Amino acid sequence: MSALQAYDVILAPVITEKSSMASESNQVVFKVRRDATKPEIKAAIEQLFKVKVLSVNTILRKGKTRRFRGIKGRTQDVKKAIVKLAEGDKIDVTTRI
Repeated sequence: MSALQAYDVILAPVITEKSSMASESNQVVFKVRRDATKPEIKAAIEQLFKVKVLSVNTILRKGKTRRFRGIKGRTQDVKKAIVKLAEGDKIDVTTRI
């Protein structure tokens, strides 16, 4: 996997209170492409950040129905990946990818 392909899989880090609590147990949360598989996510994280990934869990959050000026619409579905890192490895998500 080239670096450009890895950047296509990993879209952005998720910085929330819940993801900050997960970082205490050596986990990092990323927003990923909806069609990305767990092996692709693992390979992209290991290549971009030079860390050892133990496991990858994914969540597909369905989009919400919204109204704008009486017209119904729907927000996009979002896929998130919770990546568990090996002991001693660390990713600083406050820096840019």
